[in-house]
Amino acid sequence: MKIIELIKQKQRDLHGSRQPVIAFLGDSVTQGCFDLYMQDGRLKPYTASNKGYHERVREIFQYLYPEVPIAIINAGISGDSAKGGRERLDRDVLSFSPDLVVVCFGLNDACLCADGIEVYKNSLKDIFERVIKSGAELIFMTPNVRTDSVDMLRCEQRFNEVARDVAKNEKDGWLDRYLESARDICGEMDIPVCDCNKIWKILRDNEVDINKLLSNQINHPTEELHKIFAYELVRIMFGR
Repeated sequence: MKIIELIKQKQRDLHGSRQPVIAFLGDSVTQGCFDLYMQDGRLKPYTASNKGYHERVREIFQYLYPEVPIAIINAGISGDSAKGGRERLDRDVLSFSPDLVVVCFGLNDACLCADGIEVYKNSLKDIFERVIKSGAELIFMTPNVRTDSVDMLRCEQRFNEVARDVAKNEKDGWLDRYLESARDICGEMDIPVCDCNKIWKILRDNEVDINKLLSNQINHPTEELHKIFAYELVRIMFGR
């Protein structure tokens, strides 16, 4: 991808070349949300954005190209959807003139079941068109799987209520339907797909306890599992 050419160009000419800019547009996973806690009767995410997959991407490139500074824009917001990303695309992403935009939505969108899938598709298509029109490269990344069983060891009942709703939605295959529609759009528009969801499904199919890989036992991957996203994204960037 062109982003690698820009990094190489910066390495050859630190003073004369522009700093490469990579932006990440998504939801709580992109933002760097991990566990949940109760505050004033409401669920709140514990956020450590410095431990998210976008920072792992930065670390990989710092190791590979130690002299090249890369600007990382984290435009992830907890609870957001493709519709929300579409509404804030100009402000949170395109205003930084990124060279590459990584888009990842689906976890929250799928919770709307049949009622939200057309909005999801239309929002993604508009995001993609506007990113491409800006001159930036684009990668669509599929998210992790979510819990399909409830961890009854959670002390707050509200955690279990949320987990039950998400688990039913996951078992009913709504995330699969949403992501398949996104893959179809990417195929039509010739957009690279970093299909991490398929990796997570392989783990689940081989009897890995997915809940242990989710820091909140619902939908937020642990710090270690953010590395999967980072490694796969860098692999896509190198064209592999």
